[in-house]
Amino acid sequence: MTKFGPAGNGASFYAEGFKRTVQMPEWLKNKGLDCFEYSLGRGVTIGESSAREIGAKAAEFGVEMSVHAPYYINFANPDAFEKSAAYIFDSLKILKAFGGNRLVFHVGSPLKLPRKTALAHVETSLKKIAETVGGNPEFRGIRLCPETMGKLGQIGSADEIIGLCKIDGIYTPCIDFGHLNAREQGALAGADDYRALIEKYLDALGDRAAEMHVHFSRVEYGAAGEIRHLTFADDKFGPYFEHLAPVLIENKMNPYIICESDGTQAEDALKMKEIFLGKVN
Repeated sequence: MTKFGPAGNGASFYAEGFKRTVQMPEWLKNKGLDCFEYSLGRGVTIGESSAREIGAKAAEFGVEMSVHAPYYINFANPDAFEKSAAYIFDSLKILKAFGGNRLVFHVGSPLKLPRKTALAHVETSLKKIAETVGGNPEFRGIRLCPETMGKLGQIGSADEIIGLCKIDGIYTPCIDFGHLNAREQGALAGADDYRALIEKYLDALGDRAAEMHVHFSRVEYGAAGEIRHLTFADDKFGPYFEHLAPVLIENKMNPYIICESDGTQAEDALKMKEIFLGKVN
């Protein structure tokens, strides 16, 4: 079943008088949404007991949880592997406390390394991570979701993420359509563009692609790619979910769709759900 929800607590959540994330699952349920992504982007600052409290509410109200790992991860730097791996495993503990099974992460940037060398370091690192996660019964059923990135200098093109997901079955792609549209200078202009991209993922990864993790928002971009996330009210830049929805439906996909709009993520997630259900019906 395709699920829709926001990344983090948007402006309207606080405007309506709510203050704590533990209140979010009931709030989302009342809005008609059914998933939520908790960001650990600035570090793992939430404790497992608080995560279990939020997870219990998520289970009560039928809201599926995912987690975004810290932004500090850089598997392209072999000298930082232990630190990056620690971020993954600390995030996994919180994910399990939430009762979720999807951990989204950025794989890293080449910095001063040649891109081919940096990508080889990432591949080696992800093989090590897969071995450790796969060998730990505590993490059975977990999906690690490497994300497509919006800036040209970051590792995370569509093809790079496909290649990394082929390393092990534990990896499920996170396609951030706003990021890809930004790094490819507005390439997702219509349904055919989405169709070609989706078919590439399905051909390469099969069922894992059919149940992909999705980030969606409009993203302003320049020559180097992503500049900033926008809202659906900002229509100068894409991408547009109206073009993606029919492609998901015709391929009988069941993605987990997280909206990363700037402050209106819950409202824009609901717009996507309404568009999607309108196409289904």
